[in-house]
Amino acid sequence: MQANFHYDPTEASLDAAGVPLVVSIYADRAHIRDLLKEDAETAGFRPGQVGDMALLLERQAHALGDVILVDCPAVSAGVLAALSRLDMRAEQLGAQMIVATSVGMLDDVFACLDRSAPQILIDPTRGERVIALGRALAKMPGMRLREMTKEDRVSMLRLTEQVAQIAERLERMDARGVPADGGAFRFESSKRDFHGPNSGPNSGANSGPTYRANEDLGSKTLIRPPRPPLPDPRLVRKIIRQRQLRARYFDAELFADPAWDILLDLTAARAEHSRVSVTSLCIASGVPPTTALRWISQMVESGQLERVEDEADKRRAFIALSDDTADAMARYFQAARDEAAEQV
Repeated sequence: MQANFHYDPTEASLDAAGVPLVVSIYADRAHIRDLLKEDAETAGFRPGQVGDMALLLERQAHALGDVILVDCPAVSAGVLAALSRLDMRAEQLGAQMIVATSVGMLDDVFACLDRSAPQILIDPTRGERVIALGRALAKMPGMRLREMTKEDRVSMLRLTEQVAQIAERLERMDARGVPADGGAFRFESSKRDFHGPNSGPNSGANSGPTYRANEDLGSKTLIRPPRPPLPDPRLVRKIIRQRQLRARYFDAELFADPAWDILLDLTAARAEHSRVSVTSLCIASGVPPTTALRWISQMVESGQLERVEDEADKRRAFIALSDDTADAMARYFQAARDEAAEQV
């Protein structure tokens, strides 16, 4: 007997009680509001309050939905204050925020959204907005069957990037179904496996830090070996430049995972005692800003990176290595130096 399977998108956007999830939409551009509303309804959400940014500026936002969509390619001091209030309310209500802005406004927007762990999109395509809706849905209470492992999260990020690339290519196709650039439809996925600085057989996360017995003191007290110093930042910058050379000879999509480039840039910055803005880090990652932001957000959530507020200016925030990640990077470079010395 053949089983029949049917997918109803409206069933995917129901809460635990079977009630459609509500989405609030705020955008000054009317055509963007219409697209957001259409995509949300297609995904099974029920539109709640829909209007322009004046609703936020005048503090008229009420009955916020389960998901809040904001489109603000340009921001003023008033808009930033409104976003900060909205961010606090979203955290209190457990709502998911998706904020689309421009790369020029990224640092300002990022600094004021520090509570609700929003998704920030940079000049997104329609496909990227739809993907963001799906990610927001997956985070809703009752929607996840189990807690994702670190490997699950990386796999989900890769799948998201693959879907985004496919959606982008589909959007570029003309009416005949031929890519607008005239090339054949092709897709290259990364062949590399991502292992965070706290993963792998020699990592602190899986096997714990390496200890040795304190024999000199005549006891079995275990002490942790001192952390080696961070590498010379000039060496790290040289490695970064060499990695960037790949783009001259290979399709950049072959090296789509930006995690290592992010770690290298932040390692050099830590050794230089300099701070890195989220915009600068997105550029250093070598991938589109929205893609970089997804990875940065995931790496912050997993504890590999941390958000650092500017004590002198609350309107600014930076990204840095966590202490554990800095330790892992220092030990990695020390191990690489030791191996190179053995081969001489």
